[in-house]
Amino acid sequence: MKKKSLNAKQISHKKILPILKDKKIKFIYDEFKKNIKIHSNFAVAVSGGPDSLALAFLSYCFSIFNNFKTKFYLVDHRLRSNSSSEAKIVSKKLLEHGIRCKVLIWKGKKPKKNIQSIARFKRYSLIKRECKKNKIKFLLLGHHYDDLLENFLIRLFRGSGLRGLTSFGAHNHKNDISILRPLMNVKKKDLEYLSKKVFGFYVKDPSNFNNIFQRSRIRKILNLLEIEGFDKNKFNLTVRNLKESDEVIKYYVQQNLINNAKYFEKKNYFLLRKEFFEQPNEIIFRSFSSILKIVSGGYYEARGKKVNNIINEIKTTDILKKTTIGGCFVEKIAESILISKENNFKI
Repeated sequence: MKKKSLNAKQISHKKILPILKDKKIKFIYDEFKKNIKIHSNFAVAVSGGPDSLALAFLSYCFSIFNNFKTKFYLVDHRLRSNSSSEAKIVSKKLLEHGIRCKVLIWKGKKPKKNIQSIARFKRYSLIKRECKKNKIKFLLLGHHYDDLLENFLIRLFRGSGLRGLTSFGAHNHKNDISILRPLMNVKKKDLEYLSKKVFGFYVKDPSNFNNIFQRSRIRKILNLLEIEGFDKNKFNLTVRNLKESDEVIKYYVQQNLINNAKYFEKKNYFLLRKEFFEQPNEIIFRSFSSILKIVSGGYYEARGKKVNNIINEIKTTDILKKTTIGGCFVEKIAESILISKENNFKI
């Protein structure tokens, strides 16, 4: 290691080690470290909020102690007039602690509807592009325990089934990048404490207090539920019970695919026996959805309502017209159902 690099590392250690002596921050770092099982360079998504600033600090500590190269990315959405000035302030605050953060700018026309979801998608796409450019396969996000609660209720209100209610996990894989959420066991108030202690500030996003957005309304409901005794232990127990039920369903979905569906890999199509549709509704729905995803090669599964409509039609109609869904053709041949890739199929 060059002398200049060594000195920089020693300075960083001198700044960081006293902060980690704080018992609460040390506890948060230990929780973070427990949930970040990686052995190579990684990237961190920063926004300026208390969760992402805390994540940046914890990641920086981890990278120094483990000698990893770490990239920090902040997306300036330019949805608010002061977003660029905020991005500069956040970058400056991070740099004061030795953390170099690259600002990525969202250029082009901005949406008027579904603002939060589109902005979130754009943020991830910009960061993932940088990760691919730098051959980074791990991306850390600042989602925390409160986010887990919020997502659970949002999905509950949307009528999600077991899979939807239990799918927001600490790890998942998208387009050759492993996404890690090492703060899932940490509460937001603890991350606020860390950010204030380390950086002396964090950005307060006004959309978090705007009742136009569903997530803001959900936060108020959660405050009421906490008053009524819905604490972390009870929530964890609920999710654990749901996950156990979900595992049972997964088993029977797999059995349905093994026993009642045949995949012709070379020509990429499935034939489904009539017994495929004699299972409980949830088993049929999940089995059918997974087959559509395999055949189409798409990332997302087909919309649930349309899947249910086709399944009902198959179960109640003797003659099924050739139809399309999720990039696939679905048609009836004798007593079997053929699922093939749309516009790319020859028997």
